[in-house]
Amino acid sequence: MRVGLDSYCFHRYFGEIYPGLQEDPGIRWDMKDDFIPFALSLNVDEVALESCFFPTFDNNYIDELRKILDDAGKPRILGWGHPDGLHAGTDEAALADLIAHIPQAKRLGCTIMRIVASSMIHVKDDHSIQVKASIKMLKKAAKVAEDFGIILAIENHIDFTSQEILEIIHGVNSSNLRINLDTGNAIRLFEDPVEATRALAPFVVSTHTKDITNRRGGAPSANFVWWPSCPAGEGLVDLPGVAQVLFDSGFKGSLALELDLLATPWDKISEEENVKSSIAYLKTIASKYGRQDIVTGESR
Repeated sequence: MRVGLDSYCFHRYFGEIYPGLQEDPGIRWDMKDDFIPFALSLNVDEVALESCFFPTFDNNYIDELRKILDDAGKPRILGWGHPDGLHAGTDEAALADLIAHIPQAKRLGCTIMRIVASSMIHVKDDHSIQVKASIKMLKKAAKVAEDFGIILAIENHIDFTSQEILEIIHGVNSSNLRINLDTGNAIRLFEDPVEATRALAPFVVSTHTKDITNRRGGAPSANFVWWPSCPAGEGLVDLPGVAQVLFDSGFKGSLALELDLLATPWDKISEEENVKSSIAYLKTIASKYGRQDIVTGESR
């Protein structure tokens, strides 16, 4: 089993600061010059790159990123759709943008592109309507993905339950639409992350391996603020249990760390420190399943 790192862990460094909830660290990163070198320094097995944080999406920048990752022998995933994706299947412009990113994902050397259909701003709306609308749009996107040899991985994004995600998967009925499992977002919709993993595992090709606590305050109805994230291994999510279910299902992807709204005291610690401790913890989990160096093939 592999260990990965999603660039969203550094969303503040890329200029996204949650209003009223976070402070600006006064640091700004570039995907190529800052994030990737840091990820490589941790010897992760996979990187996930959020397209919303690219300074440009032109071919030259994409080609430069690909060369660095090819030289390092690192698989990569392109993330699309933050923060609201297809707006519950209602936004034709967003669909066009998703489709436009598919050939760029191919150019970047990806085989998987994580996508978002809805978000927490729609979580209180009628889910049956959202599911049907999302299926209609994702059928179009999956056809384009098939043409380019890309697998779209829909994330449970504080929008759909595991059963609703499965309804979308079965409704689209394409081998080019699979699942990006977010363990933290499962608990934010009051699902047991291990049981959600068990339900989704046959279709999971990538993850946001996120740990969650409830130390920030707010109310349970505030799915995001009530359930802030924390470094992997410090919270409520049974990450070893999740890993076991994924392993038993034949999962070939990575436990890819994601951090978002950090709880106290971790919000007073730098992103680099929180990520380093989390990656170290995830490596201990992955080692139980024969984590291997993707370049040398040597077990560790």
